Amino acid sequence: MALDAKIPAGPLESKWTNYRSTVKLVSPANKRKLDVIVVGTGLAGASAAASLAELGYNVKVFCYQDSARRAHSIAAQGGINAAKNYRNDGDSIYRLFYDTIKGGDYRAREANVYRLAEASVSIIDQCVAQGVPFAREYGGLLDNRSFGGVQVSRTFYARGQTGQQLLIGAYQALERQVGLKNATLYTRHEMLEVVIKDGKSAGIIVRDLVTGEIQRHGAHAVVLATGGYGNVFFLSTNAMGCNTTAIWRAYKKGAYFGNPCFTQIHPTCLPQHGDYQSKLTLMSESLRNDGRVWVPKAKGEKRKAADIPESERDYYLERKYPSFGNLVPRDIASRAAKEVCDEGRGVGSTGLAVYLDFADAIKRLGQDVVSARYGNLFEMYDKITGEDPYTSPMMIYPAVHYTMGGLWVDYNLMTTIPGLYATGECNFSDHGANRLGASALMQGLADGYFVLPYTIGEYLSGEILSGKIDTNSEAFVAAEEAVKSRLSFFTNNKGNKSVDYFHKQLGKVMWDDCGMARSKESLTRAATEIAKIKEAFWKEVRVPGTDKEFNQELEKAGRVADFIELGMLMVQDALSREESCGGHFRTEYQTPEGEAMRRDDQYMFVSAYEFKGDDTAAQLHKEELKYEVVHPTQRSYK
Repeated sequence: MALDAKIPAGPLESKWTNYRSTVKLVSPANKRKLDVIVVGTGLAGASAAASLAELGYNVKVFCYQDSARRAHSIAAQGGINAAKNYRNDGDSIYRLFYDTIKGGDYRAREANVYRLAEASVSIIDQCVAQGVPFAREYGGLLDNRSFGGVQVSRTFYARGQTGQQLLIGAYQALERQVGLKNATLYTRHEMLEVVIKDGKSAGIIVRDLVTGEIQRHGAHAVVLATGGYGNVFFLSTNAMGCNTTAIWRAYKKGAYFGNPCFTQIHPTCLPQHGDYQSKLTLMSESLRNDGRVWVPKAKGEKRKAADIPESERDYYLERKYPSFGNLVPRDIASRAAKEVCDEGRGVGSTGLAVYLDFADAIKRLGQDVVSARYGNLFEMYDKITGEDPYTSPMMIYPAVHYTMGGLWVDYNLMTTIPGLYATGECNFSDHGANRLGASALMQGLADGYFVLPYTIGEYLSGEILSGKIDTNSEAFVAAEEAVKSRLSFFTNNKGNKSVDYFHKQLGKVMWDDCGMARSKESLTRAATEIAKIKEAFWKEVRVPGTDKEFNQELEKAGRVADFIELGMLMVQDALSREESCGGHFRTEYQTPEGEAMRRDDQYMFVSAYEFKGDDTAAQLHKEELKYEVVHPTQRSYK
């Protein structure tokens, strides 16, 4: 199957405008005849469901949480990017586009990224109209701050809880449609299978997580908005429930998987402090606006931070990258932290941490100003660690955060399965090999509010005469039986090891051998180890309880089974991409200064993988990336 991104012709700056003016439409009367399923209620899912229901489609919305407001978007802290240029500091749609392409190390589509930058301007107006309480300056104008990889202030924020406030806005828009009976919300329901009929998406199979009931739901189009797969590493900043099952089921039904190895490591997270942890805690990148990152110059330093004089401190990001300083992109900041810790200059009991120090900011601005900007983040740090960041530096270390890979989609956000769409973090489309901070919320809302409502009509205009989807068809029966068989296996297998036992094993292999730094040797080792984990999992896993009841171990078993297979694909992709770019750092491919070394002549493409069977390597397809406006250069933030 040839990959067709369906990018419109014409100049970059007018592609989206012209496309919207010519795309096929569905009339209001015909929208009432069409059913759309949205899976996931984070920013991408809630905004898409609300927008599609507002347009007149019949919408069903599914989430595994007890409330749509518990989606992981709520955990985003620092802000959302938009090219409004409120600071009059030189920002523009083009500059946001360029920063995103460069930040992704030239591994993203120009057309998609430019559309994202265009839509960003409307997102802020939409959210302000919804009542999102963005921070404001004294005069009443919306305030901005900077994030990594840029030299302007374009990030809008609500203290350190921006994701929560944006999600409340999207949730209210969704609940309005639920109240109007244009949308039906199914909480505590997990999607376990995609149904394909006549080569097209026809619906999904879900499990009621409270009763265990298996249900069939048909629709003319299915929109996946299920987030990222960072929990393949076991320890990550993701909520424990975040998983890959929805997109993995789609992949195994024929949807190509794009750039699976592109994983983002976030530089400002709380260090791991014990083997009993089940997740890691994110501290917003916005802290790097005023916090200075440093380690002692000497190895093995045991003195407290306050006892180390300025002359013996190494502000290594400011030293290595004077133009951007502490606001270099996440991949660069993360590798730099690993480098100084590997040298033996890390701090804390494990030596796997660096300082994030606010002493200068408090002295310059006053504690009240710093508290107004970051107060809830400081409180969170104090509660978790028992240390006051107003009087002593925070200790931070990189952790798995965001996944740039996901289902391959075309310009319409449709996967290689007709009628199946992927939005937000679960697609691959906008961030290349590294996402800039504060761009995840921007993409989720852009996809849901301003892209999908236009592009989905291109497909649904051909489904008007299809009639209601028959959920008693053979395709639905077979899909349901496959789900029941899988669940039955888990509850009847007579193993003696828990699901978490295997998840921790997988996570350690992924972090050690396919994490911040990778090599042919480590990846080859990972492939062997994951194969062993997979074999042992299916023989030895034990799931207590039945599939006819509330059973969280059963939920985890299915998710970890999918993570194991995904880990194998990630390793395959990382082995095949013999270069370094963004979050994918092969130690064999680096400059003399230790920076990522791309090989544009051989790897300027999107890796899109086709499932070929459980015991067969996935088939690689390539979408060549053509840069007509930006000219790729060696990425530099010095």
